[in-house]
Amino acid sequence: MTIQLDRRRFLGAMSGVAAALPAAAQPPRSGDASRPAWDLSWLDRFKGKHKQLFDLGSFELDDDTPLRLPNNYLNTFRDVYHVEPPDINVAVGIARTAFPVNASDALWEKYRLGELWKINGRDGKPATRNIFLGESSGGPTPMVRSLMARGAVFWQCNIALGGIASQLSRESGTPVDKVRAEIADGLNPGVKIVPAHSMAVGLAQERGFTYMRP
Repeated sequence: MTIQLDRRRFLGAMSGVAAALPAAAQPPRSGDASRPAWDLSWLDRFKGKHKQLFDLGSFELDDDTPLRLPNNYLNTFRDVYHVEPPDINVAVGIARTAFPVNASDALWEKYRLGELWKINGRDGKPATRNIFLGESSGGPTPMVRSLMARGAVFWQCNIALGGIASQLSRESGTPVDKVRAEIADGLNPGVKIVPAHSMAVGLAQERGFTYMRP
């Protein structure tokens, strides 16, 4: 896996975009038209004695996958204390720069995420699929599916989705509302969209999660 890290052209314009697009940064509404409907009850389902949040909110994707740390956490608790999920819990929080980790193969291909994020596959060319996804059975490198199979939960910041949608709209010439809907629907199965990454970090800590930012 070869990943290069010059994304200023793509990500530099994203800092103020979400604030400029409040409508695009909201999920579908129901009930009271002035309030988004959120179900965050899944945060209360973590009952393990040991709980760790890995904050990849703005992680710069590089050659050493950011998923190595949650994998090491699970492995060492298993080997040292003989603790396995669900008695140990892992959450992985993602906002903007690590967004490709949460994106499906279809999004990688349609919106050229490998090219825009300067992420290359084994052939040295921009990746056209999610190289972080892997198989649930595991492999030599920690991947999303293998971590999910061990109970890890991945979340995606909703506010960040607004900024990403705006930039992908410019790159693709597709209306921003359509892009916003497609990337929200096109996240990896099981990814939780949270109102804001900062909010979810706080809520997780209130529920006993310790915090690590790589």
